[in-house]
Amino acid sequence: MGLARLAALHGVATSYQPSAHRTLQVPDDTVVAVLAALGVDARTPEAVRTALEAHEAAAARRLLPATVVSWTGPDGPRPPPALAGLPAGTRLRVETEQGPAVEWETLSPGVSSPVSAPDDAPREEAPGPQTEDGVASPPAVSEGWGQLPLGVHRLGVRTPEGAADAATLVVAPARVPQPPGRTYGFMVQLYSLLSRRSWGMGDLGDLAELAAWSGRSLGVGFVQINPLHAAVPGTPTDPSPYRPSSRRFPDPVHLRVEDVPEYAHVPAADRARIDELLERAATLRDGVLNKGELIDRDAVWQLKKEALELVRPIPLGPGRRAAYCDFLAEQGTALEDHATWCALAEVYGPDWHAWPAELRDDPHSAAVERARNDLCDRVDLHCWLAWLTDSQLAAAQHTAREAGMPVGIVHDLAVGVHPGGADAWAQQSAYARGMSVGAPPDAFNSLGQDWGLPPWRPDVLAAAAYAPFRGLLRGLLRNAGALRIDHVMGLFRLWWVPEGREPTQGTYVRYDAEAMLAVLALEAHLAGASVIGEDLGTVEPGVRDVLAERGVSGTSVMWFERDWTGTGEPLPPEGWREHCLATATTHDLPSTAARLTGEDVALRHRLGLLTRPLEEERAEAAVEVAAWLSYLARLGLLPEGAGDEEGEIRAVYRFLLRTPARMIGIWLPDAVGDRRPQNLPGTWDQYPNWRLPVADAEGRPVTLEELAASPRLHDLIAAFRTRTAPPGARSC
Repeated sequence: MGLARLAALHGVATSYQPSAHRTLQVPDDTVVAVLAALGVDARTPEAVRTALEAHEAAAARRLLPATVVSWTGPDGPRPPPALAGLPAGTRLRVETEQGPAVEWETLSPGVSSPVSAPDDAPREEAPGPQTEDGVASPPAVSEGWGQLPLGVHRLGVRTPEGAADAATLVVAPARVPQPPGRTYGFMVQLYSLLSRRSWGMGDLGDLAELAAWSGRSLGVGFVQINPLHAAVPGTPTDPSPYRPSSRRFPDPVHLRVEDVPEYAHVPAADRARIDELLERAATLRDGVLNKGELIDRDAVWQLKKEALELVRPIPLGPGRRAAYCDFLAEQGTALEDHATWCALAEVYGPDWHAWPAELRDDPHSAAVERARNDLCDRVDLHCWLAWLTDSQLAAAQHTAREAGMPVGIVHDLAVGVHPGGADAWAQQSAYARGMSVGAPPDAFNSLGQDWGLPPWRPDVLAAAAYAPFRGLLRGLLRNAGALRIDHVMGLFRLWWVPEGREPTQGTYVRYDAEAMLAVLALEAHLAGASVIGEDLGTVEPGVRDVLAERGVSGTSVMWFERDWTGTGEPLPPEGWREHCLATATTHDLPSTAARLTGEDVALRHRLGLLTRPLEEERAEAAVEVAAWLSYLARLGLLPEGAGDEEGEIRAVYRFLLRTPARMIGIWLPDAVGDRRPQNLPGTWDQYPNWRLPVADAEGRPVTLEELAASPRLHDLIAAFRTRTAPPGARSC
């Protein structure tokens, strides 16, 4: 009982429910290991008792929780319920991010009176106590509390008896910004979208071109892309965009070198070398587009890196220099640490655990400072690359908005980072040592999953006023019209797997979801961006309701939307939720053509991934597809009749238009009949995950220019143009 109680106090689950009527116990040694990663010794009964006593003593001294959230209402921020129990005469002081402090004094439980406030704040008398069901309400003085600005502040309290405490105060809007009206857009893995100007993989120039064309000619409202986070360098580099070195900074492999302004001023001698690099890039591109070769990220980066190093000596003009200096100042220590890791990785390799001991444990140690100084030119190179990439990301979003897109670019936030990468090195104290994020066994994977990503420690996040999370969001949202959060349930809890154990031997660790959502709402509000949560798979009861309350849209995939509590039949379009991104598929699922034709089952059979006989799997998949096609036909959405693959794909997207979803995502490969998934979960080297270009139904790669001229794509978009196109959209 003592271990269970200690675990509960630290948000560590001792049991979980893989399904509604089934509860599994977590092994004690897992609980002990997870508590150790949180800095709590629970190895013996004596250690458990000591830890419980220490926790209870600390809790008895606290007047406030570590983080207090004040949500805004129609009249401004609302006092948090955590203040309701403070005794009369308690002094409250808020040190705001903007500078001026505000003070109150409680008159009676649940009531406060302003003692000092900003000069423009009114000084009216406080109302009397308010109660609801016999419980004192939080302070209800809008004249004081309501003047607090949005932000992350410091709240201090002192009782008349002299007891004092302090907490982080997050003042946040009640909801994240909402998508402007109803809109539709393309979903694409950027690397897979090659144009005739690509260096062997899609880049930010291609993204801007896609946005300009689709926004102006098709009335598209957004383009959702994969995470562009910085990858861990290596031979070969891990191609997955969901296991990055850093989530805070983008990867310069996505740069369009020719769009760097200084490129035009490269001297003739270096220009000749760049021309050679361009020829080699053209060979890479031709290999992918015409010879069936895979996208080779490493080869692309080697060419771009050499070209960029030839561009770098060109002096920045005064305006460009000022912009670069502003970027350095804005990003501060986080960018310096990231660039230092990149420079050290060039010398010692991409896994900091294998570096010399004096460089491993503290990114601000004397040894690291000496190394930083010795490598200052390389550190500045990586800062410069981050700035160039950020600039082209901003240009892509600007182009999208100029093209009439109400949302623009939808960026993607991966659930974690590589354990050997820059973020894990620079923020070591924030990550739980010896732990990995994954998923418990479920109906789709009886063995569970281990994603190899170290989790953030919830206690360290709270102690740091959520600065790591806030900085991450701010960096991503600065160039986004919206942000998709992969595995958004991780704001509430994550499945931790101790090192050396199977995923089945993990457990859930809970985070302060209210604080995490408040920081998310605050940063989204400051950026004017909406938020989409990927809430597929196992979702704890109530999570979707909380996300909806805070304005976070969900993700609904057609094949999963069924009447699971009744007949199991397809869910009628009117039964779908409004606040979601409605799609037919995702990067982790078969394309629509593959699902309709059964090619997805055949592929998994060829790779030995089926858990049942092929004919059994085929029969089940065929029944599911037949049920959907029959339903689409009954709705009048399949005038072409069954058997017409293009017509069936159009019917799927016509169905999505029937739903009330505010955002409808069109998987761009679906527009040309691509049958290959970009990623096949459960595979590593058996399938070319994250390395395939967009291709047509025959597997022939399709360039961006060919996409723009594709009759099949235009036929698919026709239904959207008549139903959701914004005023003024035109074709040419």
